[in-house]
Amino acid sequence: MRFGVFLAPYHNDRESPTLQIRRDLELAEHLDRLGYDEMWIGEHHSASFEMIPSPELFIAAAAERTRRIRLGTGVVSLPYHHPLMVADRILQLDHQTMGRVIFGVGPGQLPSDAFMLGIDVSRQREMMVEALEVVLPLLRGETVTHHSDWFELNEARTQLLPYSDIEVAVASAISPSGPRTAGRFGISMLSMAASAAEGFSVLPQHWAVAEQLAAEHGTQVDRSGWRLVAPMHIAETREKAIEEVSWGILDLTRYLERLGGAAAPSKTTAEQAIERWTQDGMTIFGTATIGTPDDAVARIESFRKQSGGFGTLLLLATDCADPEATRRSYELFARYVMPEIHRSNANRHASLEWCSQHSGQVVGALRGALGKAIQEHEDERAARGGEGVAWADRTSLLVGSDDED
Repeated sequence: MRFGVFLAPYHNDRESPTLQIRRDLELAEHLDRLGYDEMWIGEHHSASFEMIPSPELFIAAAAERTRRIRLGTGVVSLPYHHPLMVADRILQLDHQTMGRVIFGVGPGQLPSDAFMLGIDVSRQREMMVEALEVVLPLLRGETVTHHSDWFELNEARTQLLPYSDIEVAVASAISPSGPRTAGRFGISMLSMAASAAEGFSVLPQHWAVAEQLAAEHGTQVDRSGWRLVAPMHIAETREKAIEEVSWGILDLTRYLERLGGAAAPSKTTAEQAIERWTQDGMTIFGTATIGTPDDAVARIESFRKQSGGFGTLLLLATDCADPEATRRSYELFARYVMPEIHRSNANRHASLEWCSQHSGQVVGALRGALGKAIQEHEDERAARGGEGVAWADRTSLLVGSDDED
C-alpha cells in the first residue's frame, strides 16, 4: 500500500493566501522527506477556501523542491478546458517532473465554477467523458480530429511525446459515474467519498462496476491504481488530537454552512463539530479519524476489508489543526502507521523473538566462553605465583542472567 496527501486545499479565508500557498509548497518538501508516495493538488475557481486554480502551476514548483514524491492533479476539471491545452500541459509536466506527474481528471466539483463559465452542471460528466476520448490519444502522441459543440480539434497533435507512461485517474464519489469511466478507459480511480458512510458502503459495488465496464470495453483496471481519500489527524493521544483539531474545525464548519446557503453562522461548538465529524461525517469531508496511530491503522484495515483491496490511501488535508500540529500528524503517520501497514519491522520483531526464545542457549554459550577466558587468565596468574592483576567474574551481569547479583 502507498500513502499520500490530497490537498484541495481547504484554507481558511482569514490568513494571507500568499503564505498559505508557500506553506503548501513547504508541505510538499516535508512529505517528500518523510517518504510519502504522492501529493495531489486540486483545481477550484470559487467559494474562497479551495483557492488553488491551477494544480499544474503548483506541481511545476513542487517538483523542483522534491526528489521522489509523485504529484497528481486533483483533479483537472476537463469541461473547463480545451482538451489539446490540457494534454500539452500534462505532457510538459511529465517531462519537467521526469515522470512523476499523475493526471487526475474529473467533471468539476463546485457548481459555482461551472456557473461562472456558463457550463450546464447536468452536462459536466458527459463533457468529461468526451474530453477523455480525445485527451488520452493526444497523450499517446496520436493525431485527433473531433468536432463537438464545445470544442474542436482539426488534425491536432501535441509536439511533445510522453516522457513516461502517464497514469490517469478519474475522480469518483457516490454515483457509478467514476467507476464506469475508469472501466471504460482502463484508467485508475480516485474515491473521494470513501470515508463517508454511503461512499464506504458502495466501495465493493464501485470496483465491481469498474471491472464490468473494463470487460465490456476490452480494457483492464488494477486495484493497485485505486486510491481512497480519507480525513485523518493523529497525535500521541486521542485527547491531544481532538484538542489540536479544535483549532480550526469551526472555520471548516463555517465553509460548509456558507456553501449550503446559511445566512448566519450556527452556534455549533468545536466539540460538537468534532463529534459530528467523527461519528456521522460531514458533507464533502466524509467521516474523520481523529486519534492515535493505532486508530489510523484500524481505520485503514477497515478500508482494506470493505474494498477488497486498494493501492493508495490519501489523507485529506483540512487545515483543522495549526500548521505545526498538522506537520507533526503527518510525521507520526509516517513513523508509526506506515511501518505497521507495511509490516516494515516484521523481521526485527522476529529477530528479537528468536533471541528471547533462545536466550538460555545463546547467552549461556557466551557466558561459558567468557568464563573460560577468565579461568585461563587466572590459571596463568597462578602459574606465576599469583603475580598479575586478578580478574573478577562478571559473566553474571550479561543479559539473560538469572543471578540477581
